[in-house]
Amino acid sequence: MSRTALVTGASKGLGYQTVRLLGERGITAIVGARDEERGRSAARELGAPFVQIDVTDPVSVEAAAKWIEHEYETLDILVNNAGITVPHQDGLPSMATLADLRRVFETNVFGVVAVTTAMLPMLLRSEAGRIVNVSSDLGSMTRGLVPGTPQWAQNNLPYSASKAALNMVTVAFAKELWDTPVKVNAESPGFCATDINNFTGFRTAEQGAQVAVRLATLPAGGPTGGFFDADGEPIPW
Repeated sequence: MSRTALVTGASKGLGYQTVRLLGERGITAIVGARDEERGRSAARELGAPFVQIDVTDPVSVEAAAKWIEHEYETLDILVNNAGITVPHQDGLPSMATLADLRRVFETNVFGVVAVTTAMLPMLLRSEAGRIVNVSSDLGSMTRGLVPGTPQWAQNNLPYSASKAALNMVTVAFAKELWDTPVKVNAESPGFCATDINNFTGFRTAEQGAQVAVRLATLPAGGPTGGFFDADGEPIPW
């Protein structure tokens, strides 16, 4: 029986490529997107199903969960890919506004919790449920304190803080689901050329998506509650 996956923020970039790569593995990967027109267009290109989902809107999240349950009954994979950032503020956290912080956290943290909670009953019905949270090594507090590294140079408070919080969300759900078949992990796709960084990254979206796919298809003996880089190596918290 074919496995089913939901990828949020899948109308472009990492999410789009994640759907494509999962589809190549025979998995029914659903394009989840806030913008219905762009989402349906991406789904047509990929030959994949589409569901409208705005991770910041509880009504939209609940409607998406009900649609998936009606169509597929079970969800095997959830890739929480939807994410946003704000301008860099010249690396000065003191220049970040509370409005920016709230906006970024609504999508990158609260949205992940909302979607995960809504999809969890279906994931628990799967024989091998997998939750993958697309984080960033900018959320690593350890790496962020090493002078001379890219993580030191990037000091975007709203984005980095949201990814650090997302990592803790990952740990919390992994602990809750520790004695179930559901595995929960966070990953950093690396610096990929997508619109979130004006396509300045040196890795392709496809290369970044491979990281999520690896964790989405972990075997039964695979890890849970981890944070991994593009090479599958653990990233320090």
